[in-house]
Amino acid sequence: MHNMKLAAPSAIARTGLVVIDPSCNLLASNAEAIHILTFPERPEKIAHLEEWVSSRIRSRLLDRRGPAGKGFVTQFRSENRTYLCRFFQLNSSDRENQATTPLHVLLLERNSNGMVTVREISERFGLTPRERETVGLLLEGLTSKEIAERMKISPNTVKAFIRLVMVKMDVSTRSGIIGKIAGSQNGNGNGHGVVHRASSSA
Repeated sequence: MHNMKLAAPSAIARTGLVVIDPSCNLLASNAEAIHILTFPERPEKIAHLEEWVSSRIRSRLLDRRGPAGKGFVTQFRSENRTYLCRFFQLNSSDRENQATTPLHVLLLERNSNGMVTVREISERFGLTPRERETVGLLLEGLTSKEIAERMKISPNTVKAFIRLVMVKMDVSTRSGIIGKIAGSQNGNGNGHGVVHRASSSA
């Protein structure tokens, strides 16, 4: 695959997009992603930009606490800004060698409009790293089984984490956790005005 950059769709684009190989080498990106990953540096001033950005992706976006360090963080900070990171896996077929190479697409979005981060919520309620990871996946709408698969633990352990989080947040249901976070985002503590996709399945 050629190292080519994707043009930014508009000057005010907020979502960065990068495509990387299994070694986190940059294959393609849009201008917003380059801006996010190089900030506060100026991209045009960086020699060997692709290698520099690839190194930044490995140091900032790889979740080294996950299995074999192959996962990606759900959020990260760049100076005083917080960004959300979502990743998707693609399979790129090499017709010549009849092989399939897994590629990752990362979407980077500014955490704006007063939205609190999972890290900030964790600090506020004294959550452990694993409880914080559970809450982050819960916010994505995953069930206990799906969270267990993502975290490589049993569903019962996930339920235990969720029960501990409920105690710390002083709520009695999964939706109560979502509501508490939504309320924090709105600054009113009651969660009104924000809709989250969350599964009620345990």
